Amino acid sequence: MQSHLDPDQILDMVTSSLDSDKAEDVLSIPLGGKSSVADYMVIASGTSSRQVAAMAEHLEFRLKQAGVEILGLEGMRQADWVLIDANDVIVHLFRPEVREFYGLERMWAGDGPQEVVTVGS
Repeated sequence: MQSHLDPDQILDMVTSSLDSDKAEDVLSIPLGGKSSVADYMVIASGTSSRQVAAMAEHLEFRLKQAGVEILGLEGMRQADWVLIDANDVIVHLFRPEVREFYGLERMWAGDGPQEVVTVGS
């Protein structure tokens, strides 16, 4: 089953799933003009490896149910940093200290804060 969702709809599904799983510090970074790999990158934190793994499992399930092809799922064994490649949207789920160490948002949102959209509460 092929998805009929556009990148914005996939982004909404991702952020909604993360919000319901109580992800922390959810950022959505538009990649238009920065990368041809995806339209958006989403970065979020979980309080523990267990929460990161649960968020990733729930997100994978919801995306597959909607017919969104998952091109890659990495890092589930340790769940310190899980990468979900949903084609148009790439999702990085971290434990906070691992997120701080790698600093992906600093690398990708280097054009200034106007490019970063904080999602959720």
